[in-house]
Amino acid sequence: MPRGYSTTLAFPPFTRAIKMLVIANTAVFLLMLMLRAAAPSAYEVILQFGWLLPFSVVHGAIWQVVTYSFLHAGLFHILFNMLTLWMFGAQLESDWGRNQFLEFYFFCVIAAALTTVAVAYAGTIPAIGFLGVTPTIPTVGASGGIFGVMIAFAVLYGDQQFMLFPFPFMIKAKYLVAILVLIALAGAFQGMGAGHRGESVAYFAHLGGALFGYLYLRLVPRRGLTYVASERYFGLRNGYYRWKRRRAARKFEVYMRQHGRDVYFDEYGNYRGPGTAPPPPDKKNGGGKSGWVN
Repeated sequence: MPRGYSTTLAFPPFTRAIKMLVIANTAVFLLMLMLRAAAPSAYEVILQFGWLLPFSVVHGAIWQVVTYSFLHAGLFHILFNMLTLWMFGAQLESDWGRNQFLEFYFFCVIAAALTTVAVAYAGTIPAIGFLGVTPTIPTVGASGGIFGVMIAFAVLYGDQQFMLFPFPFMIKAKYLVAILVLIALAGAFQGMGAGHRGESVAYFAHLGGALFGYLYLRLVPRRGLTYVASERYFGLRNGYYRWKRRRAARKFEVYMRQHGRDVYFDEYGNYRGPGTAPPPPDKKNGGGKSGWVN
């Protein structure tokens, strides 16, 4: 049976990271609704602080590459995003674990934001001005990260089937995700005209999340960026400590010789006692006189 092939009408598990993301996004959405009704000025301040505005990002508002994903334009916007995150993300988290799933999700969120910034500024270049977008168009929503999650699901579990609600037939995940990506691609170019530039920017964010989600799967080691970075950090740190230990051992040897005593430290900086001679160099062929011995 092909990898990821299954047909089920059961709901996916409500895993821990999915639950955290859904609760956080819903809480922010409800808070913004209340602020818009009770304190419109505060609502505008928070909205402009958190949305993704390419002009603001390149002038220091780096936090917006994450905060924009917790803001949504309406009820159906957040409802579709959270349902899609749950449907496609729960299986990934079950296999990867919470930490790596969150790493992957926010990697796609940030990559989608940077894609949006790049496209927005590319649109200001006369040669490619057909994009019709500018750095002053804001973007909100978690769709960039969710498109990355959908791509990962399609790659890893592409043969799993879903019911295409409300239509009474099944479709494989890889075809469903391909259709959604094509819709985003069509929307990106269709929305380039005047009056639809905000939609175009949002679709480019979707495509950026999808692209970098795929690149993460293909290029990043299986255990993720955090694991690789931590291994590299601890390797460098331990190498530095070993160097300091050997350096201190050499200094101590010199000091003791100046006072008429011979001490020896091995290549790891371990003390071998006074008057201990260094071990003889390793002999070839396993140290035996007559060659290898099985």
